[in-house]
Amino acid sequence: MAEEKRKHCSALAISLILFLACAFTVLRSFAAEKSGSHLRFEISFPRSVSTAALTGRMMLAVARTDTIEPRLQVGRYGVQIFGVDFEQLRPGSTVTIDGATLGYPVEHLGELPPGEYFVQAILNKYTEFKRADGHILWMHMDQWEGQDWRRSPGNIVSEITKLIVRPGQEETVKLEVTKVLPPIKVPEDTKWVKRIKIQSDILTEFWGHPIYLGATILLPRGYEDHPNVYYPTVYDEGHFSLRPPFRFRPNSEFYKEWTSEDMPRFIVVTLQHPSPYFDDSYAVNSANNGPYGDAIHEELIPEIEKRFRCISQAYARVLTGVSTGGWESFALQVFYPDFYGGTWSVSPDPLDFRNVEGINIYKDRNAFYKQHEWFSIPTMNTRSPRTGEVLLTSQQRNRMELVNGTKGRSGEQLDIWSALFGPVGDDGYFKPLFNKSSGEIDSSVAQYWMEHFDLCYYLQTHWKEVGPKLVGKLHVICGRMDDFSLNFGVYFVEDFLESTRDPYYAGSFTYGARGGHGWQPYNSAQLLRIMAEHITENAPPGTDTSRWKY
Repeated sequence: MAEEKRKHCSALAISLILFLACAFTVLRSFAAEKSGSHLRFEISFPRSVSTAALTGRMMLAVARTDTIEPRLQVGRYGVQIFGVDFEQLRPGSTVTIDGATLGYPVEHLGELPPGEYFVQAILNKYTEFKRADGHILWMHMDQWEGQDWRRSPGNIVSEITKLIVRPGQEETVKLEVTKVLPPIKVPEDTKWVKRIKIQSDILTEFWGHPIYLGATILLPRGYEDHPNVYYPTVYDEGHFSLRPPFRFRPNSEFYKEWTSEDMPRFIVVTLQHPSPYFDDSYAVNSANNGPYGDAIHEELIPEIEKRFRCISQAYARVLTGVSTGGWESFALQVFYPDFYGGTWSVSPDPLDFRNVEGINIYKDRNAFYKQHEWFSIPTMNTRSPRTGEVLLTSQQRNRMELVNGTKGRSGEQLDIWSALFGPVGDDGYFKPLFNKSSGEIDSSVAQYWMEHFDLCYYLQTHWKEVGPKLVGKLHVICGRMDDFSLNFGVYFVEDFLESTRDPYYAGSFTYGARGGHGWQPYNSAQLLRIMAEHITENAPPGTDTSRWKY
């Protein structure tokens, strides 16, 4: 009897296993049928938009609504996109996007859920650069839009097409990009706000193609009425923008402060210096971006000081900026200690590479995972300052960039850091810190980053030289719950600077206990008053600082 029961149980177990296996096969087949795995897009451009062959990257945006054009819904937390490189594509020839094409956030077309969508193709046009170092690169040439393929003048977009994705669907969708995006409209000058744009000889020589620099200048109250007064200058660093500094606009709170009787008088400048890699060059010399530091300090700022009545002395040139601008303002003060008189850097990009948005480039072997003895954990890229919840992993963030552009041409944050901090690769594009697909870190590139742009390491190894020139000039502001964990790099720099002697750095670090990215303890007008006091205290003996305080 026991033997019969055993055989019966075994038969039942085998039957259950076979049933589960069949059920799994059916479910997997059903899931495949529900997907759009057999969708295919063929995208072309007509002779009416270009008779010449084009090189670039074809993007496809897939959105659930067309109230805003799909291309304008693309972003870190935006709609679905796919991208494919193409070379010398002739009018009428097609670029194919299918199930093998990498996408973000959904990885492949086959994973696109059934439903109604609106699709739009965007041709991101590349330009040939014959660089002075002998390399030939194909990159997107900024058209004064801030390195944004979604709206760059000259890029070509299709009409919006409705698409119904059905289970088991087999369909080839033909799209044609026919609309050339128009030039950017630069705002007109006003009494308060002026703009300049120049071609940089230094950068044009490096890139083998015309490269432009610009500036937006905010003038103080009474500038025209006091023709003999020269003013201290605030350089407000940050991402490309044609807006006035400090978001100056009529009837805003800052406008009321700026035009009030008791506001110290400044000239405030934001700079435009997009590179073929990003909307902002980071304002320093680098192997891949080129000599932007030289161009800004030898061409652009002298032109600003020639056209406007800026006090052209270090004590009267001060810096600030948030995020990218936070790093720039800090780096410029450190690398050009005799040119600037102080910085107030907010939420700066990594000042120390032991934490680059979650990645320790010196100890981690992989940029996507923290490897422990028995297990690995995904590396966090972005978190919620309110809850600490992980919003994006490093792997997700990097796939988003890879879909936007190969060879570092995404125009996104991690790619510009590799272009800025890293060496030139054998193919002329930057040599990446890590593989965008596998996450494997190249330790030789990490060493290059450290020796050239780890600002904490630079201060540690150059303090005897630069320390005396930086006393009282370094002020950093940061939230302790920075969205991208940038506060940890700030901690490392603070630890070193607080340990300095002969001289002691005599600056400041200010933290918001639950502050996220961009947290600040005061508004722009309050910051300007702090700067005015600092400039007054550090002016050369005998300087009359009352003239610009009318």
